[in-house]
Amino acid sequence: MAALFPALLRLADDHLILGHRLSEWCGHAPMLEEDLAMPNIALDLIGQARGLYAYAAELEGQGRSEDDLAFLRLERGYVNALICEKENGDFARTMFRLAVFAGFMCRYWGAALTSTDETVAGIAAKAEKEARYHRRHAAEWVIRLGDGTEESAARMADAVTYLAPYIGELFEADAISDELAEAGILPDPAALKDGWLADITPVMEEANLAMPALDPFHSGGRQGVHTEEMGHLLAELQYMQRAYPGLEW
Repeated sequence: MAALFPALLRLADDHLILGHRLSEWCGHAPMLEEDLAMPNIALDLIGQARGLYAYAAELEGQGRSEDDLAFLRLERGYVNALICEKENGDFARTMFRLAVFAGFMCRYWGAALTSTDETVAGIAAKAEKEARYHRRHAAEWVIRLGDGTEESAARMADAVTYLAPYIGELFEADAISDELAEAGILPDPAALKDGWLADITPVMEEANLAMPALDPFHSGGRQGVHTEEMGHLLAELQYMQRAYPGLEW
Protein backbone atom coordinates (compact mmCIF):
# COMPACT_ATOMS: atom_id res chain seq x y z
CA MET A 1 0.00 0.00 0.00
CA ALA A 2 1.52 3.31 -1.13
CA ALA A 3 0.35 5.15 2.00
CA LEU A 4 2.40 2.92 4.31
CA PHE A 5 5.80 4.28 3.28
CA PRO A 6 5.12 7.93 4.26
CA ALA A 7 3.35 6.77 7.42
CA LEU A 8 6.37 4.71 8.47
CA LEU A 9 8.60 7.73 7.81
CA ARG A 10 6.44 9.84 10.13
CA LEU A 11 6.74 7.32 12.94
CA ALA A 12 10.45 6.77 12.36
CA ASP A 13 11.19 10.49 12.24
CA ASP A 14 9.27 11.06 15.48
CA HIS A 15 11.38 8.48 17.26
CA LEU A 16 14.73 9.43 15.73
CA ILE A 17 14.35 13.14 16.38
CA LEU A 18 13.06 12.76 19.94
CA GLY A 19 15.69 10.11 20.60
CA HIS A 20 18.36 12.56 19.49
CA ARG A 21 16.93 15.25 21.76
CA LEU A 22 16.94 12.94 24.77
CA SER A 23 20.51 11.86 24.00
CA GLU A 24 21.57 15.48 24.52
CA TRP A 25 21.01 14.96 28.26
CA CYS A 26 23.88 12.46 28.43
CA GLY A 27 26.38 13.98 30.86
CA HIS A 28 24.03 16.89 31.65
CA ALA A 29 21.14 15.35 33.58
CA PRO A 30 20.48 16.63 37.11
CA MET A 31 21.39 13.34 38.78
CA LEU A 32 23.40 10.21 37.96
CA GLU A 33 20.35 7.96 37.60
CA GLU A 34 18.93 10.26 34.93
CA ASP A 35 22.32 10.49 33.25
CA LEU A 36 21.82 6.78 32.61
CA ALA A 37 18.05 6.76 32.09
CA MET A 38 17.87 9.46 29.43
CA PRO A 39 20.39 7.89 27.02
CA ASN A 40 18.77 4.48 27.53
CA ILE A 41 15.34 5.85 26.66
CA ALA A 42 16.92 7.60 23.68
CA LEU A 43 18.40 4.27 22.55
CA ASP A 44 14.96 2.65 22.81
CA LEU A 45 13.49 5.34 20.57
CA ILE A 46 16.32 5.17 18.06
CA GLY A 47 16.03 1.39 18.01
CA GLN A 48 12.34 1.70 17.17
CA ALA A 49 13.24 4.21 14.47
CA ARG A 50 15.68 1.73 12.94
CA GLY A 51 13.03 -0.94 12.57
CA LEU A 52 10.64 1.53 10.99
CA TYR A 53 13.25 2.96 8.60
CA ALA A 54 14.37 -0.52 7.56
CA TYR A 55 10.81 -1.55 6.72
CA ALA A 56 10.17 1.75 4.94
CA ALA A 57 13.33 1.29 2.83
CA GLU A 58 12.20 -2.24 1.94
CA LEU A 59 8.79 -1.00 0.85
CA GLU A 60 10.26 1.87 -1.15
CA GLY A 61 12.45 -0.51 -3.14
CA GLN A 62 14.78 2.19 -4.45
CA GLY A 63 18.00 0.96 -2.91
CA ARG A 64 18.01 3.34 0.03
CA SER A 65 18.98 1.97 3.44
CA GLU A 66 17.79 2.88 6.91
CA ASP A 67 20.90 5.07 7.20
CA ASP A 68 20.01 6.93 4.02
CA LEU A 69 16.50 7.63 5.27
CA ALA A 70 17.70 8.66 8.72
CA PHE A 71 20.64 10.87 7.78
CA LEU A 72 20.59 11.90 4.13
CA ARG A 73 17.35 13.81 3.67
CA LEU A 74 16.99 17.56 3.62
CA GLU A 75 15.07 19.31 6.39
CA ARG A 76 11.85 19.49 4.38
CA GLY A 77 12.06 15.72 3.88
CA TYR A 78 11.57 15.00 7.58
CA VAL A 79 7.96 14.57 8.66
CA ASN A 80 8.14 14.33 12.45
CA ALA A 81 5.70 16.03 14.78
CA LEU A 82 6.98 19.44 15.85
CA ILE A 83 6.92 18.57 19.55
CA CYS A 84 9.74 16.07 18.97
CA GLU A 85 12.18 18.65 17.62
CA LYS A 86 11.68 21.44 20.16
CA GLU A 87 14.74 22.20 22.28
CA ASN A 88 14.94 20.30 25.54
CA GLY A 89 14.77 23.37 27.73
CA ASP A 90 14.99 22.49 31.41
CA PHE A 91 14.37 19.05 32.87
CA ALA A 92 10.69 19.80 33.49
CA ARG A 93 10.06 20.48 29.79
CA THR A 94 11.91 17.33 28.78
CA MET A 95 9.92 15.18 31.19
CA PHE A 96 6.54 16.64 30.28
CA ARG A 97 7.24 16.19 26.57
CA LEU A 98 8.28 12.58 27.16
CA ALA A 99 5.14 11.95 29.23
CA VAL A 100 2.99 13.36 26.42
CA PHE A 101 4.73 11.46 23.62
CA ALA A 102 5.17 8.16 25.45
CA GLY A 103 1.54 8.27 26.54
CA PHE A 104 0.48 8.72 22.93
CA MET A 105 2.76 5.96 21.69
CA CYS A 106 1.51 3.54 24.37
CA ARG A 107 -1.96 3.92 22.90
CA TYR A 108 -0.63 3.86 19.33
CA TRP A 109 1.52 0.75 19.66
CA GLY A 110 -1.16 -0.95 21.70
CA ALA A 111 -3.62 -0.48 18.84
CA ALA A 112 -0.98 -1.53 16.29
CA LEU A 113 -0.51 -4.92 18.00
CA THR A 114 -3.45 -6.18 15.94
CA SER A 115 -2.21 -4.69 12.66
CA THR A 116 -2.99 -6.64 9.53
CA ASP A 117 0.65 -6.07 8.55
CA GLU A 118 2.84 -8.65 10.29
CA THR A 119 5.95 -6.46 10.30
CA VAL A 120 4.09 -3.53 11.86
CA ALA A 121 2.59 -5.82 14.48
CA GLY A 122 6.07 -7.19 15.27
CA ILE A 123 7.55 -3.73 15.72
CA ALA A 124 4.61 -2.75 17.90
CA ALA A 125 5.02 -5.79 20.15
CA LYS A 126 8.48 -4.66 21.25
CA ALA A 127 7.88 -0.92 21.12
CA GLU A 128 4.73 -1.01 23.24
CA LYS A 129 6.62 -2.50 26.20
CA GLU A 130 9.31 0.17 25.95
CA ALA A 131 6.75 2.96 25.61
CA ARG A 132 5.01 1.84 28.80
CA TYR A 133 8.27 2.18 30.72
CA HIS A 134 8.95 5.60 29.16
CA ARG A 135 5.47 6.77 30.14
CA ARG A 136 5.82 5.56 33.71
CA HIS A 137 9.27 7.10 34.12
CA ALA A 138 8.23 10.48 32.75
CA ALA A 139 4.93 10.55 34.66
CA GLU A 140 6.74 9.98 37.94
CA TRP A 141 8.91 13.02 37.23
CA VAL A 142 5.95 15.16 36.21
CA ILE A 143 4.31 14.37 39.55
CA ARG A 144 7.52 14.78 41.53
CA LEU A 145 8.24 18.21 40.06
CA GLY A 146 4.67 19.44 39.83
CA ASP A 147 3.97 18.49 43.46
CA GLY A 148 7.42 19.46 44.68
CA THR A 149 9.00 22.74 45.64
CA GLU A 150 7.74 26.15 44.61
CA GLU A 151 10.53 26.32 42.02
CA SER A 152 9.93 22.86 40.54
CA ALA A 153 6.16 23.41 40.40
CA ALA A 154 6.65 26.70 38.56
CA ARG A 155 8.97 25.06 36.04
CA MET A 156 6.58 22.19 35.39
CA ALA A 157 3.68 24.61 34.95
CA ASP A 158 5.84 26.53 32.45
CA ALA A 159 6.58 23.26 30.63
CA VAL A 160 2.86 22.57 30.23
CA THR A 161 2.21 26.08 28.91
CA TYR A 162 5.15 25.96 26.52
CA LEU A 163 4.44 22.53 25.01
CA ALA A 164 0.64 22.59 24.99
CA PRO A 165 0.37 24.19 21.49
CA TYR A 166 2.34 21.29 20.00
CA ILE A 167 0.41 18.37 21.51
CA GLY A 168 -2.60 18.39 19.20
CA GLU A 169 -0.51 17.61 16.11
CA LEU A 170 0.06 14.08 17.44
CA PHE A 171 -3.65 13.36 16.96
CA GLU A 172 -3.91 14.99 13.53
CA ALA A 173 -5.38 12.72 10.86
CA ASP A 174 -5.22 13.04 7.08
CA ALA A 175 -5.79 10.95 3.96
CA ILE A 176 -2.72 8.80 4.68
CA SER A 177 -3.72 7.90 8.23
CA ASP A 178 -7.36 7.43 7.20
CA GLU A 179 -6.43 4.96 4.46
CA LEU A 180 -4.19 2.90 6.72
CA ALA A 181 -6.69 2.91 9.57
CA GLU A 182 -9.42 1.68 7.26
CA ALA A 183 -7.15 -1.16 6.11
CA GLY A 184 -6.31 -2.07 9.71
CA ILE A 185 -2.59 -1.48 9.18
CA LEU A 186 -2.00 1.48 11.50
CA PRO A 187 -4.32 3.09 14.05
CA ASP A 188 -6.16 6.34 13.48
CA PRO A 189 -4.30 8.91 15.62
CA ALA A 190 -7.45 10.96 16.16
CA ALA A 191 -9.17 7.94 17.72
CA LEU A 192 -6.44 7.72 20.39
CA LYS A 193 -7.08 11.14 21.91
CA ASP A 194 -9.72 10.14 24.46
CA GLY A 195 -7.62 7.24 25.73
CA TRP A 196 -4.55 9.46 25.98
CA LEU A 197 -6.53 12.02 27.97
CA ALA A 198 -7.81 9.30 30.30
CA ASP A 199 -4.22 8.22 30.95
CA ILE A 200 -2.63 11.62 31.48
CA THR A 201 -5.41 13.37 33.40
CA PRO A 202 -4.72 11.52 36.70
CA VAL A 203 -1.02 12.37 36.34
CA MET A 204 -1.83 16.04 35.85
CA GLU A 205 -4.16 16.03 38.85
CA GLU A 206 -1.61 14.38 41.12
CA ALA A 207 0.99 16.90 39.93
CA ASN A 208 -1.39 19.80 40.70
CA LEU A 209 -1.33 20.84 37.06
CA ALA A 210 -4.25 22.05 34.97
CA MET A 211 -4.87 20.21 31.73
CA PRO A 212 -4.20 22.73 28.94
CA ALA A 213 -6.40 23.33 25.93
CA LEU A 214 -5.19 21.24 23.00
CA ASP A 215 -6.87 23.34 20.30
CA PRO A 216 -5.78 25.22 18.34
CA PHE A 217 -2.34 23.71 17.82
CA HIS A 218 0.77 24.26 15.73
CA SER A 219 0.96 22.01 12.68
CA GLY A 220 3.11 21.44 9.62
CA GLY A 221 5.65 18.88 10.78
CA ARG A 222 3.91 16.10 8.86
CA GLN A 223 4.33 18.19 5.69
CA GLY A 224 8.00 18.95 6.33
CA VAL A 225 7.46 22.48 7.68
CA HIS A 226 9.57 22.76 10.81
CA THR A 227 10.57 25.10 13.60
CA GLU A 228 13.89 26.94 13.69
CA GLU A 229 15.29 24.30 16.04
CA MET A 230 15.14 21.58 13.40
CA GLY A 231 17.94 22.92 11.23
CA HIS A 232 20.32 23.13 14.19
CA LEU A 233 19.37 19.60 15.25
CA LEU A 234 20.02 18.15 11.80
CA ALA A 235 23.39 19.88 11.54
CA GLU A 236 24.52 17.80 14.50
CA LEU A 237 22.53 14.64 13.73
CA GLN A 238 23.79 14.37 10.15
CA TYR A 239 27.37 15.54 10.67
CA MET A 240 29.14 12.17 10.71
CA GLN A 241 27.24 10.76 7.73
CA ARG A 242 27.79 13.94 5.70
CA ALA A 243 31.47 14.19 6.65
CA TYR A 244 32.21 10.47 6.22
CA PRO A 245 29.79 9.10 3.59
CA GLY A 246 28.95 5.41 3.73
CA LEU A 247 29.06 4.91 7.48
CA GLU A 248 26.58 2.40 8.84
CA TRP A 249 24.83 2.24 12.21
